Amino acid sequence: MKRTILAALLAVIPACLFAQDGDVNFSAAFKKENDKKSRIEINEVKELIHIMIAITPTGLGNEDMVQLKGPYYQDVLKQFAPYEKEPVIATFDSLLQKSPLHYIFLTGNAIAYDFEKDQLLPNNVFLLPADEVAGTKITVNPITTYKTSIEDFAKKSGFREFYAAHAAYYQGIVSDYEKNANLDKQWKWLEANFNTHINSYQILCSPLINGLNYTLSFKKGDFEMIQMVLPPIDHNDAWSAKYTEAFNTRGMFTEIDHNYVRKPGDQSEKKINEALKNRSKWVDTTMEGTAYYPTPVKVFNEYMTFGVFILYCEEVYKNDPATLKEIYTDVNEVMSKQRGFVKMKEFTDCLIKLRKAQPRKKIDELYPALLNWCMKQ
Repeated sequence: MKRTILAALLAVIPACLFAQDGDVNFSAAFKKENDKKSRIEINEVKELIHIMIAITPTGLGNEDMVQLKGPYYQDVLKQFAPYEKEPVIATFDSLLQKSPLHYIFLTGNAIAYDFEKDQLLPNNVFLLPADEVAGTKITVNPITTYKTSIEDFAKKSGFREFYAAHAAYYQGIVSDYEKNANLDKQWKWLEANFNTHINSYQILCSPLINGLNYTLSFKKGDFEMIQMVLPPIDHNDAWSAKYTEAFNTRGMFTEIDHNYVRKPGDQSEKKINEALKNRSKWVDTTMEGTAYYPTPVKVFNEYMTFGVFILYCEEVYKNDPATLKEIYTDVNEVMSKQRGFVKMKEFTDCLIKLRKAQPRKKIDELYPALLNWCMKQ
């Protein structure tokens, strides 16, 4: 079964969440090393936390929170299920029961530590990266709070040996991303078509991630980095090579371009509020997920996020009308029928028309005409 676009963060949280401006330390050396570069990795400490969550009562059987299929999951169960009664697993489960946001606070803050033999040592770049999500803020890293118990679990269960034994498998996931998702191509296109500039991108992946994806944004001084927490590339024997790239591009692109549509959206807030003041015209308020886009700007930015993806495809797949049509239909149907953004097709068509009429303009410059159209709806 295909993943829907940015599958909902569980059943009760918006499809895409941001933890913004977490506590990080971008030294001059770090900036120089990472500027204009992207990286894809399966972080060791983060993978440990994903495994620990996977064997909690909440994680077991929860296909949104954990990828429950495939040989890797079976490897995880074989090695780590015997330790599911460890007290730290019960602690993690109690946090997840309180709120699924703790999934982000646990996995997102795992990168604040690195292994040194059997000990977790603080990372000197990421201090408290996921400190606020959906209005909920924390001031203490939960990995710090449970550090000793996490170290004990890793040692007792043989995690580091497990991680080392799967190194080739992890590298295959990274290589698959590099081949089929084309992060750098998407990044270059967005930088060329918007006024916003991002210095660096990272993808943090895990074979245990399924529908629960999120983005971390960090800005210190003149340096901005975006981290995306995403599942491995999707494959389907029935898909062409081009559609495989397009499908996997979609999930990543609509994480990335949130960072580009937010700035012009915020700058146009007054006009957006007026144009989208009649909420029922723009979202099906009976669909639960729309409640997490409570303001006109949030609604408009979500329309733009997926509309801009269509603009990208219009350019990249202009010589492949079959793939382009499939993408166009899929995006509009999922957004309107499954997510409740009922005017997606009309919005997309207007955006495409404006773009074709003014192909050399930055997308930011299309906002006035697009909002004039919105005012008339």
